[in-house]
Amino acid sequence: MTSFTGAISSSRTARSPFFEWWRSVDHITLALFVCLLGTGIILSMAASPAAAERLSTGDPFYFLYRHALFVFLGFSGAIVLSFFNTENARRLGVLALLGSFLLLFVVQIAGIEVKGAQRWLSIGPFSLQPSEFAKPAFIVFAAWMFSVGKRDPGVPAVPIVFGVYLLLIFFLIQQPDFGQSFLLTLCFAAVFFFAGLSLGWMLFLLFGSTIAAFAAYMFMPHVQSRIQRFLSPAGDENYQTERALEAISSGGFFGRGPGEGDVKYSLPDGHTDFIFAVTVEEFGFIISVFVIVLLAGFVIRCFRNALKLNDYFCQLAVAGLATMIGMQILINLFVNLNMAPPKGMTLPFISYGGSSMMALCFTAGLLLAFTRRRPGAYGFGH
Repeated sequence: MTSFTGAISSSRTARSPFFEWWRSVDHITLALFVCLLGTGIILSMAASPAAAERLSTGDPFYFLYRHALFVFLGFSGAIVLSFFNTENARRLGVLALLGSFLLLFVVQIAGIEVKGAQRWLSIGPFSLQPSEFAKPAFIVFAAWMFSVGKRDPGVPAVPIVFGVYLLLIFFLIQQPDFGQSFLLTLCFAAVFFFAGLSLGWMLFLLFGSTIAAFAAYMFMPHVQSRIQRFLSPAGDENYQTERALEAISSGGFFGRGPGEGDVKYSLPDGHTDFIFAVTVEEFGFIISVFVIVLLAGFVIRCFRNALKLNDYFCQLAVAGLATMIGMQILINLFVNLNMAPPKGMTLPFISYGGSSMMALCFTAGLLLAFTRRRPGAYGFGH
């Protein structure tokens, strides 16, 4: 009897790493993450054959297979990352930032140019966009520095973070990539706000961003042209936006049916930046709202966890990463609805795009790692 009781006690204490992970991971966040990836694959079935036909790939499911591969690799990486403890996940985020800087430098020398922008590195049959990974990595770094500064006021956390932010912006403008620069600035301001830093610093950031935006408009023809095309649409310059609006307006309440959409055959980025328009045309208002609810639910759940976390670094990191995903969702939807100029930004977890999918899965892995239930991680009652 004693040996039997001891065996039970031993089995309870010698739990497997997987059991400990499953017990501590946030199941709702994980479920929403899986649902979003699955939804993206389903929508890719509708949007990718048209892109494959337009580009004469020879296989109607060329982009679907690649999308599924990126989802598999990204999801696998996210699950592995979610096993990390807070310290190791933070270290990985900081290392990712250092790696992003190195790759951004290499892009300036050996990057490939697409549509007038030099943002990618060619790696065999794939291309890598380092700026996608720089965003979540910078948020983790900023959260870490602000938490260090809170513990030790002697550490010049704010100037350090500002310096890293300006260096990142410098690399992004060189490409040029003003969409990512804009999103990075919003995330930086959000982490600043969540950290409770002084109003003076916030005003300084707002003033500096306004001056930088004005200077970009005045002295960079690319920025000026894009804004003017958005304010005064005419000709072929706004072709994709007009086609996206046509797709959305023709979708109606229930859509035209899976595979029955027409606009995707003439919409160059229908499987990437404008996949929401393709979704509305084929599946209608109901399914498109379902996709938005899934995306919003993921972001809101992350914010809810951030509010309940006790660790200051985890609070800032989770809130900042959730802000990044939420703002990217809004920017993509605004572009599809012609409420903002095109930014070349994907719909998180849904659109086709290797670097974007991998970076967003990296972000989800960090969120799962930082929000796991550990002794003292959450406040009373969670």
